[in-house]
Amino acid sequence: MAAPGFRFTHYDLKEQRAGTTIEVTLSAVNNVRLMTAVNYQRFTEKLDFKFVGGVAKKSPIKLTIPDGGHWHLVVDAEGHHGLADSSVKMIAPPTISAPASAQRKAS
Repeated sequence: MAAPGFRFTHYDLKEQRAGTTIEVTLSAVNNVRLMTAVNYQRFTEKLDFKFVGGVAKKSPIKLTIPDGGHWHLVVDAEGHHGLADSSVKMIAPPTISAPASAQRKAS
C-alpha cells in the first residue's frame, strides 16, 4: 500500500453501528476524515475518496458514523504545519428501549 505524500495517523475503528459518535481530541488544527474501508483503501492508493469530516479547527471534534460497517479514521496534516497529537474515544449510540406500555406483562 502506498501512502499519501503527507503524514497521518490511522485509527482502524473496526465494525461500528450507525449512530456511534467518534470524539477526536487534537493538539493542533488538522484534517479529521472518517471513511469506510473501501474509501480508506482508495486514500492509501492516492485515489479519489469520500469521507465525513474535514478541517478540525477546535478540539474535541465529534463525528457520527452514518451507516453500520467497518470504519477508519484518519488525522492528517495535509495543508497544515504538522501532524497533531490525537486521541479517539467511541461513544455508543443510545439504545432504543420499548415504550413502558410494551414492557408491561399481560395479566
